Amino acid sequence: MAKVVVMDHPLIQHKIGIIRRTETSSKEFREMISEVAMLMSYEATRELPLVDIEIDTPICRTTAKELAGKKMAVVPILRAGLGMVEGMLAMIPAAKVGHIGLYRDPETLEPVEYYCKLPSDIASREVFVTDPMLATGGSATAAITMLKEKGAKKIHFMCIMAAPEGVKKMQELHPDVDMFIGALDERLNEHGYIVPGLGDAGDRIFGTK
Repeated sequence: MAKVVVMDHPLIQHKIGIIRRTETSSKEFREMISEVAMLMSYEATRELPLVDIEIDTPICRTTAKELAGKKMAVVPILRAGLGMVEGMLAMIPAAKVGHIGLYRDPETLEPVEYYCKLPSDIASREVFVTDPMLATGGSATAAITMLKEKGAKKIHFMCIMAAPEGVKKMQELHPDVDMFIGALDERLNEHGYIVPGLGDAGDRIFGTK
C-alpha cells in the first residue's frame, strides 16, 4: 500500500485555518492555496531519486546531486487544481504542466473527461496530480485512471483537504499512488461536501458562486 501523509507542519496548518474561514476573500484564498501547495510540495518531493554528477565550483571539481531522470510533471484537475500549480512551480520551476478536465454526468454521477493535455514524455516523469479537495474521490480516481491509461507510471496525489471516504476510495482503486494531504477532515455531508471543510474550492479560488 502506498503512503498517506497528512501534513503536520505549523505553517501549513496555520494557512489552512485561514482558508477555512468564511470571511477570507478570493484574493487571500488564492494566495493561501498557492502557499500551502508550495509548502506541501517540499514534503511531497522528499523521496525523489537523486544521481551524482561531477561539477566545477569556483574552487575545485566535486560531486553534487541532481534529480534523476526526466524530473517532474504537475497535473491539476480542472478547475480548482489550477490554484495549486503556481505554488508548486515556485519550488520546481522546471516541471512540465499537464491538465485534466472532468465533469460529473448529472444522471450517472460518474466523472466524464472533457479535456486532457499531457507532456509527451509523461511515462518517464514523476507526476503530481493536484486538486484542493478529495471528497468522494470520484474525480481524483478517474483522473489517475486516465493518467495510467496514457502511460504515466509514477503518480502522486496532492490535496489540501480530504474526507476519509475519498482516501478510502483512492486506496481501493489506486493502492500504488502516494497521497499527500494538508488536513484530513471528519466526513462528507449529505451533499458530498467535506465537513468542516471550506465550501467549494473552485468557487472560492475564482470568485464564482
